[in-house]
Amino acid sequence: MGLIKGILFDKDGTLVDFDATWFAIGDSMALKAAGGDRKRANDLLAAAGYDFAAGKFRADSVFAAGTNADIVALWYPEADPARRGSIVAEFDRFTAEAGAAGCVPLPGSREAVATLHASGYRLGVATNDSTTGAEKTLLTLGVAHMFDAAYGYDAVPRPKPAPDTIIAFADMTGLKPSEIAMVGDNRHDLEMARAGGAGLAVGVLSGTGTRDSLASMADVILDSIADLPALLDR
Repeated sequence: MGLIKGILFDKDGTLVDFDATWFAIGDSMALKAAGGDRKRANDLLAAAGYDFAAGKFRADSVFAAGTNADIVALWYPEADPARRGSIVAEFDRFTAEAGAAGCVPLPGSREAVATLHASGYRLGVATNDSTTGAEKTLLTLGVAHMFDAAYGYDAVPRPKPAPDTIIAFADMTGLKPSEIAMVGDNRHDLEMARAGGAGLAVGVLSGTGTRDSLASMADVILDSIADLPALLDR
């Protein structure tokens, strides 16, 4: 633990409550894709990973772990590349604004970030949301000044689970990947940690992931990032 000098956080399910923040947004996007057809919209939500019986998004589903480009590819399979690109840009704008405006911080997340920042850790966000969406959310949460960088899917050549964001953060901070911890609630967060040579892969149970879905990839699993300062102090 003493070798860790930087921390990359996933955003949704790690810093903010995934379902409380994103269900209404996803529902609006699905209704648009379905042309206002409620049943069709529900089918699209289910295909993207919403479990209506459980009332939450499934771990590692397209909506929980993918990018807007992944969602558009799933919901608009007949669209040509130009049309898909236009829809992705529209969804990026909508989710950046709505996701930031409606973000619900997880209990203890802001306090944990403040403690880690005060302790001298270099902090970053690695999300498959857009970079603008990540930056706006950090501003809404009141913690933007504590972060060195925010990386969306559009900030690197290859988003999670590829290692590009680990490499970019290491280059920007001057840290080695082995000095960086990656913290997230889905397998793709931990897969990126492994692919990028991160020194610590931390799974959290505050989002869509479960202990079973994270166990094989995580060095340690916490209830939430509220427990992270104590872990690193050890």
